[in-house]
Amino acid sequence: QVQLVESGGGLVQAGGSLRLSCAASVPSGRIFSGAFMTWFRQAPGKEREFVAGITWGDGRTDYADSVKGRFTISRDNVKNTLYLQMNSLKPEDTGVYYCAARRNGRTYFPNEYDYWGQGTQVTVSS
Repeated sequence: QVQLVESGGGLVQAGGSLRLSCAASVPSGRIFSGAFMTWFRQAPGKEREFVAGITWGDGRTDYADSVKGRFTISRDNVKNTLYLQMNSLKPEDTGVYYCAARRNGRTYFPNEYDYWGQGTQVTVSS
């Protein structure tokens, strides 16, 4: 059973930065190269939305328009860890950030993911 554990959330002022981490525990010890690892977020009263994703093997990335140029997704293949570097944070970035994994194929719809972390709160004050 794959387990995802996020960390790194917190309270930051607008314009500040945070780095989120997602440690993946995989029974085989290796994440499948075709896996699509992503960050989603959910603000109070809103639906969960795609933020950024990366194909584990080739490192191809994808971003929501709202975070392009400010957020960077990356991964460490040795540590089986996913990261999200968030710069120039805005109050509208506030929400619970979730790490999610899909065995194969890129998708932006949360109901098409196989595994989820418990989430980490990010709060950006104005």
